[in-house]
Amino acid sequence: MVFKMAGQTLYDKVWDAHVVRTYATGEALLYIDRHLVQEVSSPQAFTGLATRGLSLHRPEAHIAVADHAVPTDRDPLSLREGLAAKQIARLEDNARRHGLPYIPTNDDRHGIVHIIGPELGFTLPGATLVCGDSHTSTHGAFGALSFGIGTSECEMVFATQTLLQRKQKRLRVLINGELCEGVSTKDVILAVIRKIGVAGGQNHAIEFAGPGVRALSMEARMTLCNMAIEAGSRIGMIAPDETTFEYLQNRPLAPKGALWSQAVTAWRELQSDPDAEFDDEVTLSAGEITPHVSWGTTPAQCAPISETIPDPSAEQELDRRAQMVKSLKYMDLKPGTPLSEIEIDTVFVGSCTNGRIEDLRRTARVLKGKRVAPGVRALVVPGSAKVRADAENEGLDRIFKDAGFEWRRAGCSMCVAMNNDRLNPGERCASTSNRNFEGRQGPEGRTHLMSPEMAAAAAITGRLSDVRILMNGR
Repeated sequence: MVFKMAGQTLYDKVWDAHVVRTYATGEALLYIDRHLVQEVSSPQAFTGLATRGLSLHRPEAHIAVADHAVPTDRDPLSLREGLAAKQIARLEDNARRHGLPYIPTNDDRHGIVHIIGPELGFTLPGATLVCGDSHTSTHGAFGALSFGIGTSECEMVFATQTLLQRKQKRLRVLINGELCEGVSTKDVILAVIRKIGVAGGQNHAIEFAGPGVRALSMEARMTLCNMAIEAGSRIGMIAPDETTFEYLQNRPLAPKGALWSQAVTAWRELQSDPDAEFDDEVTLSAGEITPHVSWGTTPAQCAPISETIPDPSAEQELDRRAQMVKSLKYMDLKPGTPLSEIEIDTVFVGSCTNGRIEDLRRTARVLKGKRVAPGVRALVVPGSAKVRADAENEGLDRIFKDAGFEWRRAGCSMCVAMNNDRLNPGERCASTSNRNFEGRQGPEGRTHLMSPEMAAAAAITGRLSDVRILMNGR
């Protein structure tokens, strides 16, 4: 009797290619190809190396850059003084001491790690890539197996270029059809998270697939994978294709010449086999997705802009009802309130989710010829120095400034309150970032997640608004 082996998923293929050894516990020692190093997550790992008298196993397999704490106004004083200055100086010192490639804040390659990794060609299909940041799932858009790690794991990668990991189950998210005008990938991933919940992908590696995904640009695919972690999964992946190869070709650190041809040939094999088995599957129709905004304190607490704040009393599940009550109290919102009537104080366009050139183009398209509503503070923070330069070459910065936006330098900025860009208590923000947790953008600050287009619409009207109405001139 002949037994046919089931096909492999994309995740299976990359995982199996990197397993050094499997243990009786079910864990595997996984080889790690690439490591992105930040100022916030690395200090304790470097200290651990020093305590043990260890050095980096492969310094060239790492890139260090400061992004979380850096001031986006680049005030010279803020770079010389305070906690951010100390964190940056410590990263510089550790990089120099260990021979680790480091990108300074004034370098034209500087930016958020999850944006510069792909820009430089450091992120490649079929690679394993880690970083001490949960949104490392972003790099899975290239068919890489990428995920966030903790401090002790950073130290292990520094010293051994390996990690102990337990293999995940497999969840496929199929997106069929085409997105409608005014709807973007941010709306897609919010709709996915609303459907499966913030724990829906827990213990699963998510593969995004289907015609709706294949039609996306690389920037949009990165947005999709970036927020896989908000659905409970550390891993979001998309099989590489011609769109991927076109993006990566001639990037500084990508293979060149004959090596490029060999690499592309190998990368074409990084597809889930037709008979590959997934543990679960979710399907959405892109044409049915409308602009979404969050109303609570988790990304799953979101809804189409046309809806109202839900009533917790209608929720049958007690824990979920309690979470809704808690969220509405923090957000100072009442059930039944139309989402389109919620006024905002601040608008933030940027982050590793929506700080790429395509995101800025989408924002500028809505803003052109319009002005920010009175009393609204609005920031555009490019995700990298390259994005900023490209935007200025296209004249996007002039559109932002004419509209009343602040035009900043690259950094994580208001995505996370670890720098000078933050909300004051009680302020309400229309944000293109990835998390709306309590205090995420500043103590007692209130965050509404949305797409770049929707953030632009909120800036113009001073409230959460359906960008499609603005785009149609109504």
